[in-house]
Formats: sequence, structure tokens, C-alpha cells
Amino acid sequence: FDAGRVQQVLEGVLAGALGTTVYSPQGSAPLTQSLAELLRSRAKEVVPPRYKLVCHVLLGQWGQQSLLVASRALWDPRSDSFASATFSNASLFAVATVHGVYFE
Repeated sequence: FDAGRVQQVLEGVLAGALGTTVYSPQGSAPLTQSLAELLRSRAKEVVPPRYKLVCHVLLGQWGQQSLLVASRALWDPRSDSFASATFSNASLFAVATVHGVYFE
């Protein structure tokens, strides 16, 4: 699992898909779901086939708030890893994380 390469994929997809998108509360759920599916499929292209991928996307309205995103997982640090990327524009922010778990 090449976390650096997966992070580049995440950054590129987020920037391409959300470049000038305006936040909409009604449209955020389907947008988040389609982003997660797109990110997982693009990450699969650069990750060895023995890895199972878990993709998590957080999307919100950009304002005066602060946000901390954390995750925990039970895995083997020798073979499992993750990559994360953030994106923001004048209207919204997005945090995408892909966990790669080696499957024997």
C-alpha cells in the first residue's frame, strides 16, 4: 500500500470533483456517496489487489467553525495503512480517508 500515491489520487479526485462546487445541504448526501465510490475505484487502480479498501468522506459547509477528524482501527501495522487528503473552497470542505487492509 503506497500511501503517498493514494494520497495524490485522493487530492486529484477531490480537486477535480469539487473545484467550484457550492455547498447544498440537500445535495451533500448524494455527493458524498458518489465521491466515496469514485475515490475507492480510483484508489483500486493504484493499490495491489490483495488489499481491501475502506473509503470515508466527510463533507461540510465552510464557515467559521473548526473541525478535528480522527479514526481508530485494529490492524497489522506491517501490512495495513491509510491515506488522507483534504480539500476546501469558498463554500465547502471535504476530508477523504482510504484505509488499506491486507487480505490474505
